[in-house]
This record gives sequence, C-alpha cells and structure tokens, in this order.
Amino acid sequence: MGQGDGEQDRGAGSAARRAAAVRAAVRQGIVTAHRPVVGLLDVQGIREAAQALRAAFAETAVGTGAGTDVLHAFAVKAAPLVPVLRLLADEGLGAEVASPGELALARAAGVPPGRTVLDSPAKTTAELREALASGIAVNADSREELARLDVLLAGRPSASPIGLRVNPQVGGGTIGALSTATATSKFGVALRDEGARAWLLRAYAERPWLTRIHAHVGSQGCPLELMAAGVREIHGLAEEVNRARRAAGGGRQVDTIDVGGGLPVNFASDEATPTHADYARVLAAAVPGLFAGDYRLVTEFGRSLLAKSGTILARVEYTKSAGGRRIAVTHAGAQVAVRTVFAPEAWPLRVAVFDAEGRPKETDPLPQDVAGPCCFAGDLAAANRLLPRIDAGDHVALLDTGAYYFAHHYAYNTLPRPGVYGYAVHQQDAPPRESSRQDVRFATVRPPQTLDELVAESGGGAHAADLSALR
Repeated sequence: MGQGDGEQDRGAGSAARRAAAVRAAVRQGIVTAHRPVVGLLDVQGIREAAQALRAAFAETAVGTGAGTDVLHAFAVKAAPLVPVLRLLADEGLGAEVASPGELALARAAGVPPGRTVLDSPAKTTAELREALASGIAVNADSREELARLDVLLAGRPSASPIGLRVNPQVGGGTIGALSTATATSKFGVALRDEGARAWLLRAYAERPWLTRIHAHVGSQGCPLELMAAGVREIHGLAEEVNRARRAAGGGRQVDTIDVGGGLPVNFASDEATPTHADYARVLAAAVPGLFAGDYRLVTEFGRSLLAKSGTILARVEYTKSAGGRRIAVTHAGAQVAVRTVFAPEAWPLRVAVFDAEGRPKETDPLPQDVAGPCCFAGDLAAANRLLPRIDAGDHVALLDTGAYYFAHHYAYNTLPRPGVYGYAVHQQDAPPRESSRQDVRFATVRPPQTLDELVAESGGGAHAADLSALR
C-alpha cells in the first residue's frame, strides 16, 4: 500500500468514527438543548497522528544510515488541555510551552522538564530563572534576552540546554500573521540583517553553554520548501559555529537543532496531507546533513497533530430566510471558531449536517449560511455554502477543529466555554444476519463552564471589589 493510500484509509477511518461519535453524542446526552455546543476529540486519531509523526522522522533517519535522536515537543498552544497533553506524553511526545500557564499545564500532564522546551518572545526574569532551575530547555528570542541569561548564569553551568532562536528571513507564506521568518518578523535574531551573522558567531564563541539553534518559519499557508529553506539556513549556521569551535581547539558546540513546527493542514477533506513523512523527506533532501546523526533534533508541531481529530458539534436553534438565502442559527460561532469567523478566506472550515437524531443528512444541497449565537452580523461559520437543507433541531459539525478552536474560547457575549469530550469507538459482535454495532465511549476532557464560574471569573466572586466604595 502506498503512503497516499494509507493516509486515505486513516481519513476514512476518522470520518467513520466521527459519524458514530456524533450520533452517540446525541443519544447519550453529550449535546442537548441545555448543552447545545460541545467539542469532540477522536482519541484513536490523536494516537495515530502521534505515531505517524514519530515514525516519519525515525524512518527518514534510518534511511540515511544514521541514528538521529528526535524530541517531538507538542506545541501546547494548539490544545491547552491537560488530558490531551497526557495522552500525547503517553505516545512519547514532550511539550513546547510559551507561557507560565502552558508550562503549568505541561507539568500537570506529567511532562518531565527534560522533555519540555520554553519558547516565548517575552520571557520574564522569573520565568527564565525557574526554567534554568528545573532543567527545561530554553530558546532565547533576542539579544537582550541573551544578556539577561548571562546575568542569571553568571559563569555557572546550567542544567538547561540553551539555544538561540534565529529568524532565517527566508520569506512568508500566504497568511502573513502566521509567517514568522519574514524580513521584519518579531521573532528571533534576524540572520540577514547587517552584522547579524557575525554577532551570532561571536555570541556562540563567547558562550560555550549555547548548544542549540532554533528556527520556526511559520505554519498554515507556508509551503514545505519554504520551511525547509529556513532549516537549511540554521543548519549552515550550526555547522559554522562548530567549525569555529574546532578551529579553536574545542569539540562540537551546537548539538541540537530545533526545527520548530508548522506543518500546514488540509482543511478541504479528511485526508491528512501533507504528511509529516512528506515533510521529513523534504527536509532530508534540502538539508542532507540534518539526519546524519550529528545533531539531535527537536520538533514543535501542534495543529498538524490535532486538527483532524477534532469536531465542534452544535444544535441548530432556529432557521430563517433573508434576501432569498436560508440561515441556520446555531450555537457555534465566533466564541469557538474565532479565526474562521474573522478571517474566513484564510480559515474556511468544512461543515457537516446531521439530523435531530445525529444521523447524516443527505438531501440535495442548497446555499445556506451557518450563523453563530454572537450579536454581530459577521458571526458566520460558513456563508452561502452548499449544504443539505438545515432545519431547527438538526446539528451542524465544524470539522478539523481539534487545534486552535474549542480550546481557545472567545468570550463574546459572555458565552460559556463548551465542554470537550474525548471519544473511542469500538465494534461489537452482533448476532448472525445483523450488522455489527458500535460502542462509543466518552470521557470528559474539560467540563462545560457553569454560569456561576462565569460570574466569578467576571469579578462577581466573594472577594470581588465594591467599586461604589471608591470615592
């Protein structure tokens, strides 16, 4: 079986499990009139994605005849949910964190410091001090941050691997906000600015404890070749640093290259493409020395691991017509799909329609809007989309939303955060002449937010200030 066939099989399996989970969510009361929007996560899909990632880089390294050590650190920002991080850790992944909150989640999930990478352009002294004390890997983002590390280390050896984030300035993709290797990106030390390369070589020469180089070119909208070009630049810089160290009578200084993450996701179908294996092959071709065993590798994938395994499922509250177009008013809008609502051209989502019992609707498609509950006109998850006729009481599913969607709530109109549930689908034996049955089991990843929690979060708790007392 070819790789494309394998990805198609995975996609078909994921779609079948999703359909079973939607019907079970309705039958089992996971989604109801009182809980009209939920997030669903395919546990088997997450496991398969993590396994495919590890296999892709391992097989590429073996193909070069070298044993390359790789840490796959999941980008916590893509799904800041402790049970998800714990599941990924069970599959051999670490965590890439960019805030104290993300670090706290990784710790709660049991990710050890040695498998944690701290990236952020605005690390405080306290964050750096804590990371250095814990043995967490740190990628400094700027010259000033490196100077702060000089003070914190004060000539003492660090238990933490430390590197510099370098902006290779190889250009951007189709989504400017997610292109992080442009000429004026806010991230990293700009490699091609005047005098920058010489400064970087001096920085490494003066600090033997700088043993890593990190770069992240971007994510959605960035072609694999652009990402590989950025990695080629930092690999060349690492080689230059090591040549200079050997010329000075030392050994290898840079021992780890962090290639970031950013594999784009196909939002047009259930097929996972490009694959991590595709990217590993592009990397091996563009940077032949990357998998030669000379460097340890770190990756920081997020969206590409989780997107295909997530679904937002929402009840349709009402339907109406305006200007000759049908509108389905649902409970899934900007609060769970903020990127799609505000940037629909960059983030279009597939929509599937299910009836009141959770069964797929297969009527002839007609143009319809799928509107959310937020009080502004642009709160649309899909506009003028050809879909089976949607009626009140039906359910709509926003697909490929396992990353950066229901885990990143936008609190417009003080709408509560929906519950998130993992699911597993098992085939059950059936009597002769009967079709097999599916047993769908759910586990709560994050419970739905209550109104009392909303009030407390909004300053209505027991210790809230009484502003009328200020005069």
